[in-house]
Amino acid sequence: MKRISLLLILLTFACKNNNEVRSSRVEQEETKTFESVASEIILEDDSLSIRAIQVMGDNLAFAANHGTYGLYNSQSEKWKISTQNFDTIKPEFRAVASTSNDFFMLSVANPALLYKTGDKGSMELVYKEENENVFYDSMIFWNDLEGIAMGDPIDGCISIITTRNGGNSWNKITCDSLPASLQGEAAFAASNSNIAVLDDNTWILTGGKKSRVLYSPDRGKSWEIYDTPLIQGEETTGGYSIDFYDDRNGVIIGGDYTKPENTSANKAITRDGGKTWQLIAEGQEPGYKSSVRYVPNSGGKAMVATGFTGIHYSKDSGASWKKLSDEGFYTLRFVNDTLAYAAGKGRIARLIFD
Repeated sequence: MKRISLLLILLTFACKNNNEVRSSRVEQEETKTFESVASEIILEDDSLSIRAIQVMGDNLAFAANHGTYGLYNSQSEKWKISTQNFDTIKPEFRAVASTSNDFFMLSVANPALLYKTGDKGSMELVYKEENENVFYDSMIFWNDLEGIAMGDPIDGCISIITTRNGGNSWNKITCDSLPASLQGEAAFAASNSNIAVLDDNTWILTGGKKSRVLYSPDRGKSWEIYDTPLIQGEETTGGYSIDFYDDRNGVIIGGDYTKPENTSANKAITRDGGKTWQLIAEGQEPGYKSSVRYVPNSGGKAMVATGFTGIHYSKDSGASWKKLSDEGFYTLRFVNDTLAYAAGKGRIARLIFD
């Protein structure tokens, strides 16, 4: 892999913010039926653990451990890979996002480092947070000016930072403006999918000893919080991934990664915008999963879940599931209703559903 500066390349291929916005006309859309999935490995590097990918038009960006990040050009089928260090630190990136103009990547652990494509020929550090408990998990943009990232609790509330100027600067929401976190409540930086956004709506999924959903109707200005029925009570339990098809229909998934075969209380759906959640496929596969996404243009019926145990698919809003592949990935993002990218331990793949 050739390692060069990616600034100009990222700016060239940056496209409109990919928040997977869906139509609310669920009943008018066709349910997708998949029988199989074909996987083509497009990047392989055993040193990398890749939990954050971002579709940018037809192209794909990622950021991972060892300060490594890169862009895949789907037309030429070539990668451009580079690294970003901070002093002697090689950051571990588990959250990425993009706007029409910029690519962003956010590291876990102390110090938290948020970079954006800059105007000086290199990535620019636009936010830094130092605290022994800092640990950011996920990031996404509502539009080209406004974005949000979330992380584990500090001082009694989930950490949430927002930008209102295209990512040039970020501000942390104070705990007096957020619901109080509960003992042992945190989040998992497993797939960069702890946050879902749609129009002005925002949902944030927590996990651990308590698994809940924070909801904002106004792009992070005010917040409510709702309980989930997911398994909880241990540091490794709870929700790992959330997705919404429209402003009413959403899905959450997780479980306990130390007991991946457990199929009880690890997946649920909402039909009222996240206020209440109902368990689905209780006691049935799949067990633990780290990422779930609705299939685009599927009327909110079809969804795909992935984790290190393989890829599962549902065509009936999660009531039943079919295993399509034993190949494990941490995270998945759709490009269209049959094409997706998935990333995991040491590799990124292009997935074709049929």
